[in-house]
Amino acid sequence: MSSGLQVNPGVLGIRPLINLQGEIKPSSTVTDVSSGDLQRAGMPPLSFARQVLAVCLYPELVEDDTLPPDVKQRAKMLLSSCNGGSVGSYPQTASGIPEVLNSVAKFIRRRDGGVTSRSDDIISSTGSQKSLQLVLHLMSSGVGRTQTGVLIPVPCPHTLPMLLDDTRVKQVPYRLVEERGWAVDLDELHRALKAARGQCEPRAIYISNPGNPTGHVQDRKTMEEIIRFAANERLILLAEEVHQDSVYGSDKEFLSYKKVLFEMDTKYSETVEMISFHSISSICMGDGGLRGGYMEMINLDPAVKQYIKTMQSSSSTVILGQLALEVMVNPPAPGDPSYRKYTQEILHRKETLSQNAQRACDFLNRLRGMSCQPAMAGVFLYPRLHLPPRMIEDAKRLGVQADLLYCRWLLEEEGLCLGPGCENGQEEESFHVRLCILAPAAALDDVLARIASFHLRLLDKDAKDTDSVET
Repeated sequence: MSSGLQVNPGVLGIRPLINLQGEIKPSSTVTDVSSGDLQRAGMPPLSFARQVLAVCLYPELVEDDTLPPDVKQRAKMLLSSCNGGSVGSYPQTASGIPEVLNSVAKFIRRRDGGVTSRSDDIISSTGSQKSLQLVLHLMSSGVGRTQTGVLIPVPCPHTLPMLLDDTRVKQVPYRLVEERGWAVDLDELHRALKAARGQCEPRAIYISNPGNPTGHVQDRKTMEEIIRFAANERLILLAEEVHQDSVYGSDKEFLSYKKVLFEMDTKYSETVEMISFHSISSICMGDGGLRGGYMEMINLDPAVKQYIKTMQSSSSTVILGQLALEVMVNPPAPGDPSYRKYTQEILHRKETLSQNAQRACDFLNRLRGMSCQPAMAGVFLYPRLHLPPRMIEDAKRLGVQADLLYCRWLLEEEGLCLGPGCENGQEEESFHVRLCILAPAAALDDVLARIASFHLRLLDKDAKDTDSVET
């Protein structure tokens, strides 16, 4: 059975697949489950979103009687917000289409129970990473002891270290507690900050909630502690909340950092500088390739906000991504013709994700030489590899991390691409892999079976080699 995207290894610069015995395998395809790309993993796009965007791209479809009336109405509204009534026009402002920004502000108010949100504080972008890059460029300054530093979790999103390097911002890692389901520890934040001072100038703390790739969901108490920490240490709070709509852990709920902040004492709610990020890569859209997202700026100096908007003007956001963002934050409402089908498709995604997470976690924890913390949200599992000492030594001789070597061998043996934990940052002698679990159930079962087959062959081969050496 095949699962996920099938590609020619030559396109990726991958050599022909070779197994552990050095034999060339007949397979010429690669299944990539290392990223959170829902459609690449085999999940179909949402019908309402595709229909609206199709009409926006080809307005003649308004005359198609097979399309629901609310699809046509939404497309007409979105087109009227574009210059010239066309998605091919330049945007009116660099911050985003005003109608889209208004919809985002309304979404935030609904999500947070009426907490104030103004479109003037929101900037649309080509994804959450682009927004973050813009902010980091603004913060970046100094060298050596004066270089800007940002506290980041370990593990963190695998794109974050490269982003910090690109913007010349120093990483200040704080370790998440694996034994507590990858929770944030306040004492660890203080340790990381103390260790960084004198090495750089920490100016912000980056939080991923729900955690990427850990799937951890922070509770209110933890969030309040982090907000107080940021306030006391005069750090800007950067809150990445892309997986906010994918919480499935028992008795867990997503709370935005903005909601928690605004429900605290005014000495925090009116002073803590915060920027939150969201994007259409979420499971309630899953259209990351269309490049759409937003950031909301809270308690920032008006001059700073204006400067960020000026910086944004040098790179206009993609119109189609903005329209997709509007569809995500303003889905069909009860009574709309598309509401029933939309809710059925969203429910299917959430049920698939929840069931896959439980099944995959149980499977990996039964696998010899592997353990996995239960995820509460998000589209990844982040299991730990308990590798043989000989393999760890082999990796050191080759000058690579052992989990990267493991992933290379898995790719060569099974044509299966997992993300090595070293991309996400990890403690020394701690090895993990990143696995996307939002895929059709049959496809995920195939992936798990291939992981198990390779993993057990690897352990058995090491045991035989060890016995041979000892005898």
